[in-house]
Order: sequence, then C-alpha cells, then structure tokens
Amino acid sequence: MDIKKIGVVGAGTMGTGIAQVAAVAGFDVVLNDVGDEFLEKSLKSIDKSLSKLIEKGKIEADKEETLGRIKTTTSLEDLKDVDFVVEAVYEDFDVKKNVLQELDKLLDPGVILTSNTSSISITRLAAATTRAAEFMGMHFMNPVPLMKLVELIKGIATSEETFEKVKALTEAMGKVPVESNDFPGFIANRILMPMINEAIYALMEGVGSAEDIDTVMKLGMNHPMGPLALADLIGLDVCLHIMEVLYEGFGDSKYRPCPLLKKMVDAGYLGRKSGRGFYDYSSQ
Repeated sequence: MDIKKIGVVGAGTMGTGIAQVAAVAGFDVVLNDVGDEFLEKSLKSIDKSLSKLIEKGKIEADKEETLGRIKTTTSLEDLKDVDFVVEAVYEDFDVKKNVLQELDKLLDPGVILTSNTSSISITRLAAATTRAAEFMGMHFMNPVPLMKLVELIKGIATSEETFEKVKALTEAMGKVPVESNDFPGFIANRILMPMINEAIYALMEGVGSAEDIDTVMKLGMNHPMGPLALADLIGLDVCLHIMEVLYEGFGDSKYRPCPLLKKMVDAGYLGRKSGRGFYDYSSQ
C-alpha cells in the first residue's frame, strides 16, 4: 500500500475514533476541525481510550508514540499532502458537500476521498467532486476503537481499484470490511434504525416502558444494549436524520419517523450528549 498519511476531517466522536485506530495501525494522521477546543477534546479522548485499551491488553501500542503520529489543525490546507482522506463531519449533505469540494481542490489527483456518512448517498456526494472514481463510503461503527465492522460503499462511478485500496486499508487498521450497495441507510442503518424507530413507537403507544422494552431486547434477543439506550448513545437527532433519509429515499411508510422521536428532538432531548433522552444522564 502507498498510503502512509491519512487525513481525518471532523474531530467528533467518529473522527476521533478513526484517527485513533489509524494511528495505532502505524499511519501518520492529520486531524482537522474548525476549532482548537474540539481538537483538544479529541486528543484527550484518544489519550484516555489508549490508556484503557493498553491497560486491558486489548492493543499492543506505545501510547506516546501513537499520540505522536497525530497532528491537529484547524486549516484544511494542512491536508494537501495526505495520501488518503476520511471525511467525518456532521451528517448533513450540504455540510459534507462543502467540505468535500474544498478537499477535492486541495488534494493531488488520484488521492482517494472517503466519507464516513451513515446514510447519505455516496453517488450523490461523489458527484459533488471531480474524483468520483476515487470516492466511496467508509462507514465505521461507534465506538470505532472497539467495533470491528466497516461498511464499504461504492458509488456508481467508484473504480474497482479504489475499492480494493480502501478494503486493504480497512484491513490494515484491523477492521473487517463488508461491501454494501449504495442504497439509503446501506446495510447497517437500513436494519438498525427501523428497529429503533419501532421501539420508540412501542414506547409512544404504551406497549411497555423504556426499561421493559430494552430488557426484552437484551434478555430475549441477546442484544448487548436495548434499542432505546442505543438511540440515546447514537443521538436522537442522528436517528431522526437517518430515518428521514430512509423515508425520503424509499418513499415507503414503514420508514416514517415516529412522532415521539421528532418531539424529543424538538425538545432538545438528544440522548447522552444532551444529558437527557429516553433515560436521564444529567448526573453522569
């Protein structure tokens, strides 16, 4: 592989995790976000995560050496000499489009651009750039350092060479790549989000309490976490956005977002990140 330096745009939960696994795998990383405060928070999170994983024997790495591979910047210009880019900014088409178009102008021809989008059309994002053949989806799972799966999504114009390079990089990061066709929600969220949405309907209709619904799925279906607690972890605004993408993309009423989900997002009850969702996290 000729990929040595990886650019990660967006230092939120996903971008932070992607930067961490890339650095652990031995790649140099340039991590970008719009403010130094986001980058500082990201580095602190990586430091803490590495300490835990090394202490538990989950990874073999030198913490300081790994952290030393990660450079942070608030300027996209500093990504102009990277060999590969993962875009992990807010899950909104226009936001991603603007970032991808800026990167497209900066990067050398042939440098592969990928998006960590969880539901937006890869073909549509690729069309906003001049390198559709070198563009595809690379959907990591949360939390990135712990979850093995990465969905790889080809757009209509993605070349087979690009796909094979991204697949090899995924494996070099210690992940398991799974190919998905470019349909709304891909594989993971097309299955997961309607289940979460149905759990919210069950809560709204009084079928059971949040605790009982989650307990049924944990003890009855052997899920490690109930769907409502998982929605809180993901973020209810993110869940709503993905359901809207599915509903708009397929035009099928089975993907209609639950009214209670909309109401909670309107109220600012977004889950763990806001301190309140289906459960109360204010004391944590």
